[in-house]
Amino acid sequence: MVIWLFLLEICFLTPVYRVFPHSSVGYLKWKYPRIVYKVEEQHPKPIESSRDENGNVTEYTPVDITQPNPNNQEFDCLYLDMNGIVHPCSHPENKPAPETEEEMMREVFIYTERVVNMIRPRKLLMMAIDGVAPRAKMNQQRGRRFRSAQEAKEKEDSRQQHYREMEAQGHTYTDEQKDKRAWDSNAITPGTPFMDLLAQALRYWVARKMNQDDGWKNLQVIISDASVPGEGEHKIMDFIRRQRSQPSHNPNTEHVIYGLDADLIMLALATHEPNFRVLREDVFAQSDKQRKQNKGGRGPPQQPNSDQPAEPNPFIFLDVTTLREYLYFELKLPNMPFGYDLERAIDDWVFMIFFVGNDFLPHLPSLEIREGAIDTLLAIWKRCLPLMGGYLTKHGDVNLKRAQMIMDGLSSSEDEIFRRRKETEDRQDRNAKRRKMEQQKRDVELSNRGSQSTRAPLPSDRNMDASTDSSSIGGVEYKSVDIKSNNDLIANRHKMRMANMNAADMLKAQMSGGFEMKSDGQVKQENQRLNETEEDNKRKHPEEDVPEDEQIPGVKVTKAEPEDEEQGEESSTQPSKPKVNPDGTVDQEDTVKLWEPGYRERYYRQKFNIDLSDVEQRRTIVHKYLEGLCWVLKYYYQGCPSWKWYYPYHYAPFAADFENIESLPIKFELGKPFRPFEQLMGVFPAASGVHIPRPFREYMTSHDSPILDFYPEDFNIDMNGKKMVWQAVPLLPFIDEERLTSALKTRYDDLSDDEKRRNERGCETLMISEEHPLYDQICKLYTKRKGNSRIELDLAKADSLAGYAEADADVIPGSTFYSPLSTLEDQPDVVDDRSIAVRYGFPEQTHPHKSTILKSFKGKPKQLSSYDIEKAKNGGDNNNNYRGGGHNQFRGNNSAVPSSRPPRPQFGSARPHRPPPSYIQGRPMGARPPPGQGVFSPSLANGARPRPPPPTMGMGRPRPPPPTGGYRGSYGGYAGAQRPPHGGYRG
Repeated sequence: MVIWLFLLEICFLTPVYRVFPHSSVGYLKWKYPRIVYKVEEQHPKPIESSRDENGNVTEYTPVDITQPNPNNQEFDCLYLDMNGIVHPCSHPENKPAPETEEEMMREVFIYTERVVNMIRPRKLLMMAIDGVAPRAKMNQQRGRRFRSAQEAKEKEDSRQQHYREMEAQGHTYTDEQKDKRAWDSNAITPGTPFMDLLAQALRYWVARKMNQDDGWKNLQVIISDASVPGEGEHKIMDFIRRQRSQPSHNPNTEHVIYGLDADLIMLALATHEPNFRVLREDVFAQSDKQRKQNKGGRGPPQQPNSDQPAEPNPFIFLDVTTLREYLYFELKLPNMPFGYDLERAIDDWVFMIFFVGNDFLPHLPSLEIREGAIDTLLAIWKRCLPLMGGYLTKHGDVNLKRAQMIMDGLSSSEDEIFRRRKETEDRQDRNAKRRKMEQQKRDVELSNRGSQSTRAPLPSDRNMDASTDSSSIGGVEYKSVDIKSNNDLIANRHKMRMANMNAADMLKAQMSGGFEMKSDGQVKQENQRLNETEEDNKRKHPEEDVPEDEQIPGVKVTKAEPEDEEQGEESSTQPSKPKVNPDGTVDQEDTVKLWEPGYRERYYRQKFNIDLSDVEQRRTIVHKYLEGLCWVLKYYYQGCPSWKWYYPYHYAPFAADFENIESLPIKFELGKPFRPFEQLMGVFPAASGVHIPRPFREYMTSHDSPILDFYPEDFNIDMNGKKMVWQAVPLLPFIDEERLTSALKTRYDDLSDDEKRRNERGCETLMISEEHPLYDQICKLYTKRKGNSRIELDLAKADSLAGYAEADADVIPGSTFYSPLSTLEDQPDVVDDRSIAVRYGFPEQTHPHKSTILKSFKGKPKQLSSYDIEKAKNGGDNNNNYRGGGHNQFRGNNSAVPSSRPPRPQFGSARPHRPPPSYIQGRPMGARPPPGQGVFSPSLANGARPRPPPPTMGMGRPRPPPPTGGYRGSYGGYAGAQRPPHGGYRG
């Protein structure tokens, strides 16, 4: 017993404290850099003869996706988490937002076609839109949408204040400009008219592509719209698990999934399909390019020009195959009392990632990714694994007895983690203040030198008022800012900042003819900047491990104008409403003080309103949190275990409170998902009520509403020890499901027929062209002499796609598919439609999902060198040579993302140190094995794939010949005739 306790104490030792990336994706890129490489992409070529009178190209030669993939790799299946496309298309960051929802659909088409063109799936394209989410996710969605509405109101107030200030300086704006409101991104929620239009638009666009693009002729397309319950990425994973359980499934299938959510890598690992890649934008490519221009000494950074849209970001692959190879070596321990199973070890690793952060639970107070929480848990797991007698998880179930050892190891380190966190934060604050003061001193010195030097006269302009002297532009004279000490510097910094900002704005306006001469694009950009919300920030930077609709989602926080707001009396256990600084930070005293003795008492009193001595209540909190951990793992491996379960607290317990957890029962009742309008009423604030049917809308605002308390117009946020406003915990009341559904039941009869349709549960749609081998079988569903209303797909003709099909009452084969985008002339009807659509049902799950590699999988050559493996074991890519969009503050060398062809070394460029050449397994260190050698056994690597081979010297493979036919606009812009007002089939 004494020996066992001694070993357990050793197991609890944690690694040396160090600084890590802020997100799980950033962590993976940092520690396993070879998983990231650039996607090779071809773009439509402009037709020079199509230039208009202004010199703009109006027609392009489309990309021919029937040609070989330029990435030297063919892919079978492409899955699109469409919310990751809809969000950036409806409210983009690098150009003015579309004016109408129909224009947003066009942008969705363009973006989706770009993704399809770069991947070129040969068998299947699946587009999944978020449907009604499990209750566990709805709590997070509710907080997000309420915060988004609150920020939108603050931004609108700031925007109107901006107009008033500019008008006081003599500038003019039209009523249309001042009254224009930003589009409410909360519309991207199941059940809204916008999501209904999106579903119709995607079906129309797929039909058009199948009629016009040869690359779509043999492609099967599945659309899972918002009427189908489930998050988009989880509907995709459910499809993969069900196909995988069929005898016809090919384990060598090449999968690619696109999305912005940070958990896509974990979901891909959970399928245990070795050939998987995650596709995403390199969201930092533009900022990296601008930073390099600034460092190059070629003048000041270029000013954004709304008339010249920014170049689209490149895409990167996150190669799950390579990650599996890394993890094979990372998770293998010597002298284990039981056999090594890579698949089970990966499941344990995924489970530990969930400890650090997920969309359904607040993370434990002691676990922060930026503090190395993942490596801390991994070290505990490695030290405890020999004592466990087996792995922590099995096919999505958690062994609670073994999990207790992990929690004990973490709890023994909590006090030290909190103390080190405080020391680090204090040091960072001191450094930040020092840098800020130094920058302010430099700014003042430059301002003083500029005001004392002789200045060249400004160019004359008839719109320039003689009273606007260069030394008093903006109403503040430079000479009045007299700096004698640091106190003077602090007292005058706001005045100096306003002087510099106003001077720059005024000078720019005067030299361009005044503010009234602003182009519409500039006004749009200005309005868009002022209308950005916290949700936009998260979507723009999906790397942060914060839950996303989207996500979305580096951190760039939009500046919020401070407001003086009256604060009412608050409970002593609730934080007061904080004030947001211009830089997005919040100054709120952390009264829990985790770094000081007695923090547990303070934490439970302030966060849960209970005393530490209330053991029973703390046990209940731990039980619910433990249920949550088991729910999340089950959700990722077997599908949703309960639509009704949720964690009923805003905060997590401490690791030290997880005692004797093996005795806690873990049971889930599946239940049913909410109906779309029930979810809308559960997650929307009153400010977004316009998207909700009128019979329900008054419940949000009427004083007679039995559920009015669900929709507070104002609510507190708790910074919970954080600094940025987007990290705050919104303290919203939890929805009482019984009260909500009871109130809504009384108004269902008041809904219109169209509203009732939008509130029904739908199913997936399968679309194919008439040239697909499956077409004849599908057509039989629409003949006059109908046989079975539901048929099983012919696997031989469907490329092994298993499932069921039944006729869609809204489909008329061979007729005209009317465009739902009646206001867009470049989105014509599909006349004599040569595609067909049916209602599609996933195949039955023949057996529970197993964490194994299927038989007949073919192993691939090794990709990692011994140096790569040792570097990962020793802490990752400190030089960030394969950053791929990671976090700049943790990087020394901000080099670009490598392409599938390694770049040629630059003279004098920084390179990571490599050990001298040695011969391992018969080849030099780091060299690639010749064909047929160095092949991993499936039982070891289970799917490590090689990098695509580099091209020959010179220009490489010639470009494929373009398809015939003209192409107008960018990716999706075919010209056509006028359309009737409604989309779909009519006849």
